[in-house]
Amino acid sequence: MLQLYTTLGCHLCEDAEAILAYCRGYYPEVQWRSIDIVEHADLVQQYGVRIPVIRFINTGAELAWPFDPGQVMAFITDQTNAGRYR
Repeated sequence: MLQLYTTLGCHLCEDAEAILAYCRGYYPEVQWRSIDIVEHADLVQQYGVRIPVIRFINTGAELAWPFDPGQVMAFITDQTNAGRYR
């Protein structure tokens, strides 16, 4: 599963959500959820100026903005092909 670190009013985060929705068409088995960093002080400290950030829960691997659909798909492929996703 992927986590997208985001917050309300972040236009780049909205772009990242659209990219993940697009990529889901190619990777339907990979689920993702948005996490609003404002609800977690530790996440604000860690990601406050870096969002949006995509993170694989299982591996801790992260992809920070800027990214495009090709980079997200390569990131997902790398994580799943290495057997780290399952």
